Amino acid sequence: MAGSSHGHTPAAWTGVMIAFIGFCVAGAFMVMAQPIGFWAGMAIVVLGGVVGAVMRSMGLGQPKDAHQVPQTRAAVTPEPAAAES
Repeated sequence: MAGSSHGHTPAAWTGVMIAFIGFCVAGAFMVMAQPIGFWAGMAIVVLGGVVGAVMRSMGLGQPKDAHQVPQTRAAVTPEPAAAES
């Protein structure tokens, strides 16, 4: 979708990066068989979502009306040219 700016906002980038760090932490502690660390990583993932939502409410996210499809005129098909003899 050319021209789409979906997700290219400070709120989206910050929330996703925090969640990614949380998944990495949880994955590392899962491999080390440490349940407390795993759940701490999951809490960081949730924190990423909360931070992203707070930043969006502060105006650092994409506006709600940005997802609306612009109205276009109906396509007009040209009439076939008359064959000249």
